[in-house]
Amino acid sequence: MDVPNVKRQFPKVSELAPLLKFTGPTLHRKEQRLANAVTIWDLREIAKKRTPQGPFDYTDGAAESEVTLERARQAFLDLEFRPNILRDVSGANLERQSLGENFKMPVGIAPTGFTRMMQTEGERAGARAAEKYGIPFTLSTLGTTTIEDVVAAAPGGVNWFQLYMWKDRDRSMELVRRAEAAGVKHLMLTVDVPVAGARLRDVRNGLTIPPRLTAKTLVDAIPKPEWWINFLTTPGISFASMSSWNGTVAELLDFMFDPTMTFDDLKWIRNQWKGKLTVKGIQTVDDAKRAAKAGADAILLSNHGGRQLDRAPVPLHLLVDVKRELKGDTEVHLDTGIMHGADILAAIALGADFTYIGRAYLYGLMAGGQQGVERALEILKVQMIRNMKLLGVSSLEELEPSHVKILQTHQGLGKLPN
Repeated sequence: MDVPNVKRQFPKVSELAPLLKFTGPTLHRKEQRLANAVTIWDLREIAKKRTPQGPFDYTDGAAESEVTLERARQAFLDLEFRPNILRDVSGANLERQSLGENFKMPVGIAPTGFTRMMQTEGERAGARAAEKYGIPFTLSTLGTTTIEDVVAAAPGGVNWFQLYMWKDRDRSMELVRRAEAAGVKHLMLTVDVPVAGARLRDVRNGLTIPPRLTAKTLVDAIPKPEWWINFLTTPGISFASMSSWNGTVAELLDFMFDPTMTFDDLKWIRNQWKGKLTVKGIQTVDDAKRAAKAGADAILLSNHGGRQLDRAPVPLHLLVDVKRELKGDTEVHLDTGIMHGADILAAIALGADFTYIGRAYLYGLMAGGQQGVERALEILKVQMIRNMKLLGVSSLEELEPSHVKILQTHQGLGKLPN
């Protein structure tokens, strides 16, 4: 008979006690909920459960087939990291200088419209979280908090303003003057919106500004009472750029956007604005060069989060070629598709000077207000630090194209430098 490898015995109480530890109920449900989120995707799931379908889909969706957003996210997944081993990575420095300012991380909060519709704390929550984490916050022309109130909410932060050029030039520049008077030193001009993209989720949801209490929205509100309580018991949604609007999102965007805008207008704005100027929405190498020649301090490779032209270029695919053509004379920034700290590192390694998040921040906002935004930023920070160490680098300056291999799933990414 075989001798058993272990001898059975009755468990001892002293040995069981350390194993029998249960977590009791907590009054801090939001804190626990956010602590359980370990990825941006986790925050998205929480946001979906707590936000009515219209506002959530406005954030989550993209134009038409939504393939542009899908491809942008897939582009980051189609990368393979090449780590260096046996390096001293006892520290990891995420600090980044961009446009003459120092930031604690190489990522900022991108301009997003109608933000208080997603969660009532809105832009104030984003600005305060950005201030705490030492990164810039950009208020959209279609934001739901005035630039003066954003600056007052985060007086020690770096607060920027994004401009859509209206058909009414005087009103557009009035916003710019207000931003300047509030202390804003950086203007972000968005140039990929001659008309609103076909965001079919919004059309199907009949999304209006502000959301209307219809039979459908009331049914949708039943499992999401906190959102509706906040919406109904806090000041109504107003805009950074106008007093009010009653209509659909698409109607508002088409009312505001100017399809006649050209590079001559960009040059005119450059002459009007004496601070730093970023041109957002660049999607070709030639346009990047023209924007730089027109006086942009930075160009932001962006397809508007996939929300404008369906099947638009993927910003990450443009990065190498644009960086090479601009030869370091103009900063190259990037957004769209970033859902992980490793995505940010990959962009930096391939030549981006800075990056921005939109949905990733809004998922946190919808999941838990300012605390949710801070949780999103903390998740990205932890992911960046861990992946930097695993790559064998201790600062962003050490990241090089050699740390990233572009797999052959997609073509047209540009030839990487040796």
